[in-house]
Amino acid sequence: MTNLITDLLTEMQNIFTSFPNKEELIEWASKNTDSKPLLVNGHFHTPFSFSAFTEIEQAFKMAREEGVGVLGINDFYTTDGYAEFTGLAKKYKIFPLYNIEFMALQKDEQAKNIRVNDPNNPGRTYFSGKGLAFPFKLDKKYQALLEQVQEESNIQTAEMVDKLNAFLKETGIDIQFTAEGMKAKYARNMLRERHIAKALREAVFEKFSDETERESILTKIFSGKEPKSALTDFAGLENEIRSNLLKAGGKAFVPENDRAFLSLEDVRDLIIDGGGIPCYPVLLDNPKGEFTDFERYPEMLYAKLQAKNISSLELIPGRNKFPVLKDFVKFFYNKGFVITFGTEHNTPVLEPVKVSCSGGVGLDEELVKIGYEGACIAAAHQYLTAKGQTGYLDEKGKAKTEQNAEFVVLGNAVIKYFNF
Repeated sequence: MTNLITDLLTEMQNIFTSFPNKEELIEWASKNTDSKPLLVNGHFHTPFSFSAFTEIEQAFKMAREEGVGVLGINDFYTTDGYAEFTGLAKKYKIFPLYNIEFMALQKDEQAKNIRVNDPNNPGRTYFSGKGLAFPFKLDKKYQALLEQVQEESNIQTAEMVDKLNAFLKETGIDIQFTAEGMKAKYARNMLRERHIAKALREAVFEKFSDETERESILTKIFSGKEPKSALTDFAGLENEIRSNLLKAGGKAFVPENDRAFLSLEDVRDLIIDGGGIPCYPVLLDNPKGEFTDFERYPEMLYAKLQAKNISSLELIPGRNKFPVLKDFVKFFYNKGFVITFGTEHNTPVLEPVKVSCSGGVGLDEELVKIGYEGACIAAAHQYLTAKGQTGYLDEKGKAKTEQNAEFVVLGNAVIKYFNF
C-alpha cells in the first residue's frame, strides 16, 4: 500500500506539468472539445473524515452513473485522501478538485453573538480551501497549526468516548468502546462525532436483535425519550444519538478546547500557503426559511468577505430552496465571485452525487454554468501552480476576479484534457 501511494504521489507531481503549455492546451480544446458545462460536485467528504460513502470509489461510481464530470474532495482538517482520490480520478476520467475544510472561530462575531454559518454556535465558521496543491505541503508554521487542530479534534472525540462509556456503565448497558478501536473500525486518521454515533447504533443493533429490546435500550440511552426515528432509519437514529448524547447538554458531550479552533485569518492564510483559494461555505436558508445573522443581508455579507480578502463561495443546494439559491448566487456571481456547488455527504444518508436543491429540484442551466465556471477557475489554478506559475491569486493572495473569463477558458481546457 505504501508503494502504491508513493507511486501516486510521484505521478501526481507530473500530471499537470506534463500537460501542454497554456496556449497549446487552449488550442487543443478548441479543436477537440467544446465549452459545454460539465456537471460538478465540488464538495464531498470521504471516509478520511466522515462520509456517507463506504469508500471513495463509491463516489466515482455514482458520479459516472449520474453524469458528473468533476468531483471535489473536501475532508475536514486532512488531505490524506488525495492520493487515492487521484488514482480514482484517472481511472474514471473524472476531473479532481483538491479541497479541504476547517472550523474556524471569529471571536469578534462570537462576542457579538453573531451566528455565521453554524446555526447553533455564534462565531464558529466553517471554511474551505479550493484547488490546493497535490502533493500537499505547508510551511512549518502552518503545518504546526494543522497538526494542532487535528490533535485537538481527536482528543475531544476520545474524551467523548470515555464519557460515553461512563454513561453506558451507569445506565446498566453492557457496551463499551475504545477510541483507538473505534478509529480502526470506522475512521482513518480523524475520529469524529458522527463515527461515535454510528458505532453506538451498530453496537446496540448487534447486541440486541429483538426490535422491542432495541427500542427499550435506545430509550434508556435517550434518558427516557423514545426514539423518534424508525428502527430501520439508521441515519435518523444516529442523528438522535448525536443530539441526545454528544451535543451540548448531552451525557457524553465534551466542549472543544480553544486550541481546536484557528482564527479565520489563520485558516485563510494556511489555505493560501497550501496552494489553495480561500472559500466561504454559505449556509443560506434553512427549512423554515431562516438565515443566520452573518448571511441575512447579501450586501453586508459581500462587504465582510471583501474586507477579509475572500472572493469565493460554495453552496450545498440540497439544503436550500431554488429561488433563494438562485437570487443569492446571481448577486455574488455578478460581483465576480467564484462559486461552486456540492453535496457534502458528511451524514449517514447516501444521497445522489448530482447536485440538486431542496426537494430534489434540479439546478437550471444558468446555475450549472456558474458552478462549472467555478470549477474551471479552480482547475486552471491547480494547473498553473503545478507549473510553477501564479494561479488565481496574486502575490498578496488577492483573487484576479477581472480575469475570471480567461481562467474559465483555460480551466475548461484543463478539465477536458484530463477527461479526454
